[in-house]
Amino acid sequence: MILDFFRQGAAAPDAPVPPEQKASATGPVMAWHGVGRVVWSPRDAVTLTKTGFAGNPVGFRCVKMVAEAAAAMPLVLQDRSERYAEHGLLGLIARPNPAQGRAELFEALFGQLLLTGNAYLEAVGGAEGRLPLELHVLRSDRMSVVPGRDGWPVGYEYAVGGRKHRFEVGEGPAPVCHLKSFHPQDDHYGLSPLQAAAQAVDVHNAAARWSKALLDNAARPSGAIVYRGAEGQGSLSHDQYDRLVSEMEAHHQGARNAGRPMLLEGGLDWKPMGFSPSDMEFQKTKESAAREIALAFGVPPMLLGIPGDATYANYQEANRAFYRLTVLPLTARVAARVAEWLGQFTGESLELVPDLDRVPALAAERDAQWRRVADADFLTGAEKRALLGLPALADGESGAEAADAR
Repeated sequence: MILDFFRQGAAAPDAPVPPEQKASATGPVMAWHGVGRVVWSPRDAVTLTKTGFAGNPVGFRCVKMVAEAAAAMPLVLQDRSERYAEHGLLGLIARPNPAQGRAELFEALFGQLLLTGNAYLEAVGGAEGRLPLELHVLRSDRMSVVPGRDGWPVGYEYAVGGRKHRFEVGEGPAPVCHLKSFHPQDDHYGLSPLQAAAQAVDVHNAAARWSKALLDNAARPSGAIVYRGAEGQGSLSHDQYDRLVSEMEAHHQGARNAGRPMLLEGGLDWKPMGFSPSDMEFQKTKESAAREIALAFGVPPMLLGIPGDATYANYQEANRAFYRLTVLPLTARVAARVAEWLGQFTGESLELVPDLDRVPALAAERDAQWRRVADADFLTGAEKRALLGLPALADGESGAEAADAR
């Protein structure tokens, strides 16, 4: 037994104590591996980003679709009485920093939120009572929350290149806006869709690696070389076996040798093996894993071209569901949080909301809603505007005048 081997090294109670010797701190550590146990990739943000986004086409496309659609969503700034055509907050969002525009900033912000469940927006410059001069998206894998005695964050630490910068949170507006997804078991960090889809990502990547290995083998299943020696001899000598293995590796392995005829000497016979049912199911397993990844991000599989999905009747309906169920809630939540955070710098109570009238995917729904509200004679003009998400009119102002003002 392997444990008896370690017991033999134990010293007797009355044996002299050997002198101390320096040894590696990791020397006593032993790794035990169970047979047949499933091995999953690590679940940290860096590994998940590499395997689920940079190394997986389905995850990459899902994040790009959601982030780009949410970043391109038209936004309007308003308060309880009016909509603003011009405002300092709109100018800041349109040009947040010298290196990025509105679309680039929000795409990075939504991308970090989808990949890690957390997104951090930094405010740079600005005087008291005025908006910041610049906005920057910080990498979530470099940021950590510093909780106080009561559990609420008292600061944020950003680590890069062996150095740390701390953002203090206290009186006044916070220098960092932390957006996070809901996590039922973490008070400070959010749960990303990529974490929920991690097992499906591993299955999809493993199926892709298996397909690559099959292509390296000339897209043919393996076979067996059967030896039938003379006079009942059923085994090769060591020299014969080593010679056969080296010849197979040199002349019949890899894509370069695909289709090369095999010359077998007396007593050797090649028995090709067909695909087993489990091998034939790999493509279906890969498609099923792709659907699970898409569902975790809220992207209808039909939009990704994944076969076998008939949830929606047509592409237009799937695209409308994508905006209604995924893009719109995400954009509304993030825009509201950013407006509330920036409003703390000036003391204004502003709302940054998606402009549904300018979303092409929702045009049919908005037209139907406008017709229903316009035909409702039992509603007043103010009630109709409230139902359509429009601000109330000023005293004596007509709807046409409000439209001209916008």
